Amino acid sequence: MQSLYDIPAPAKLNLFLHITGRRADGYHLLQSVFMLIDWSDTLHFSLRRDGQISREDLTWALPPDDLVVRAARALQQATQCPQGVHIGIAKSVPAQAGMGGGSSDAASTLLALNRLWQLNLSLPALARLGLALGADVPFFLGGHNAWVEGIGDQITPVELPSAQFVVVKPDMGLETARIFSDPALKRNTETAIISGFAADALGKFTFGRNDLQAVAQKLCPSVSQALDWLKSQGLAGRMTGSGSAVFAQLLHGIDLDSAPDALLIRLCSNLDVHPLVGWAPSDRFIGG
Repeated sequence: MQSLYDIPAPAKLNLFLHITGRRADGYHLLQSVFMLIDWSDTLHFSLRRDGQISREDLTWALPPDDLVVRAARALQQATQCPQGVHIGIAKSVPAQAGMGGGSSDAASTLLALNRLWQLNLSLPALARLGLALGADVPFFLGGHNAWVEGIGDQITPVELPSAQFVVVKPDMGLETARIFSDPALKRNTETAIISGFAADALGKFTFGRNDLQAVAQKLCPSVSQALDWLKSQGLAGRMTGSGSAVFAQLLHGIDLDSAPDALLIRLCSNLDVHPLVGWAPSDRFIGG
């Protein structure tokens, strides 16, 4: 079956992640800056005329009802589209890393199928479908590095200086629910303002912290191992998102051979925009 689209799905890093409160329904209120990086999965889409949605795992096995399949099914059902698709998934971004790999795959799937099936839905319409799949999906659909607030649904594009980063993923992952349900989690960080971050972000990425990091280190000692290795290289690391990966801005050369075998290490650059910006009818997007 010939592939019609070969689509990237880039990961993200949380430059900081503050928990500022908790709603009555249990959802946590956060502030963060999401930054796109050039560590990507690749998705291959082939049109099916029989209306079926099928998937092929090209690297490692995924759950049967993963976010890519759910995104395709949601779009098909919402539009009553009679066409189907076969999707090949070449994973590269690790799971349970806090890098948004699954959400990015879902966003790229919505953008690709919106074009493949000639549905012509707008970005806000796709974002409404995406939010039901995962809180990070609208960010990837928006296509820009962003200041993110609320429960992840308030998205304001920001410009970031170009930089390189070293990302370290321990062999153990972390489930988001375990961190957010931990009674030791700090949930009352003072609210920041975007201008404070912007003033700090000129050439450096040191604003704030990740409020989830202390709990993550308690639940997953490998996070501390990764941070200790970055420290040994003269770099100040912090955790990204709610998974086990950590990162630091790459300011000088490092000795990759000194890293423990249990750590997956990748050098990355940030992206100005998502590679699929403009794939939906409007490139203007306001989160929420």
